Amino acid sequence: MEDKRLVAFKRLLDIMDELRQKCPWDSTQTIDSLRYLTIEETYELSDAIIEKDYNDLKKELGDLLLHIVFYSKIASEDKHFDITDVANGICEKLIVRHPHIFGNEQAATAEDVRNNWEKIKLKKEGNRSVLGGVPSALPAMVKAYRIQEKARGVGFDWNSTEEVWAKVEEELDELKTEVSQQSDKIEDEFGDVLFALINYARFIKVNPEDALEKTNRKFIKRFQYIEQKAKESGRFIGDLTLDEMEAFWQEAKKMC
Repeated sequence: MEDKRLVAFKRLLDIMDELRQKCPWDSTQTIDSLRYLTIEETYELSDAIIEKDYNDLKKELGDLLLHIVFYSKIASEDKHFDITDVANGICEKLIVRHPHIFGNEQAATAEDVRNNWEKIKLKKEGNRSVLGGVPSALPAMVKAYRIQEKARGVGFDWNSTEEVWAKVEEELDELKTEVSQQSDKIEDEFGDVLFALINYARFIKVNPEDALEKTNRKFIKRFQYIEQKAKESGRFIGDLTLDEMEAFWQEAKKMC
């Protein structure tokens, strides 16, 4: 029997071919016009992951897969590459990046694998800088985390969690000093504090982007609880006293 996965993927490719020929919208898209839509789809996928909504996750993965096929179709029309090249390219990369599976290297832990990746990229893939693969357009927090991970991959890192926390405290003290003096270095020092905290998060195995997003969502739920309580009393949230808002906030904390 034919592999169901291949059948489903071929069906998607055939549908894409037909849409590109016959649909007034699909036929006019370019890699540039799709870019912002792909970014939106990626964030929707992220939402589904955070919410652990597997039905939504399946849908969003499908949307992202469509974009991959779409870009490949457009590129094939201009004789740049096609979906076969895309698939073979990632296959070759996976083989090169996993010499402990497809070669003679040893990697006993996930940390060994991550460290090997960075060294392989420098030696075999021609990257001029360890940090060269970090996209400049990444959100700042994600970028900081990836920069630190890549630096760690070649041995440039702190030795212990205690050292990292000491650095956080050092940066906080420097920030306090600049704030007290109202100097023009406040922004720089604040950035240093964030960078150090992200480093600390990495050491205690917390993804700072995920942690902050979960806190954002928690704050929204609790704040909206206060709004609802104000509405139930016939008032607008801005009409509540700070003590009243704090009381509702404490109620909300018990619920979410």
